Amino acid sequence: MYDGQHDLPIDEFTAEFYWLSNFSPAPIDYEGELYMTVENAFQAAKTSDHRARALIRDCGPDEAKMRGLHVPLRPDWEQCRVAVMEDLLDAKFAIPALRRRLIATGDRPIINRNVFGDTFWGLCRDQGRNELGEAIMRVRNRIQAR
Repeated sequence: MYDGQHDLPIDEFTAEFYWLSNFSPAPIDYEGELYMTVENAFQAAKTSDHRARALIRDCGPDEAKMRGLHVPLRPDWEQCRVAVMEDLLDAKFAIPALRRRLIATGDRPIINRNVFGDTFWGLCRDQGRNELGEAIMRVRNRIQAR
């Protein structure tokens, strides 16, 4: 029986789609260090300061995000941040169980909707670039093409 669910966008990374969130557990190797979430690895990638990276590596994703606001940014960060995110997502969705879940989303649009004003990585009040959702869909397209 057709329920129409498979045509709807995925626009919340909560409940059944929490696994899409960068805060969900997914061990990621970034430059030889193990991070427990994409969020931790991404925040660490912002800086070349090894001490700051260690502090970000060893906390939860909420704290990593907060700590990432206060690190000295690497000089090329603005130019490379989307590519870094996509590389981390490639690593996350190389995990077989997560890869299967991502493939199962078919071609549904993936939107990182938020209420805290992030219009670069997501959409807030239907405004924004949705760079995270776009990156996840590019990773999915590459996996599906294999």
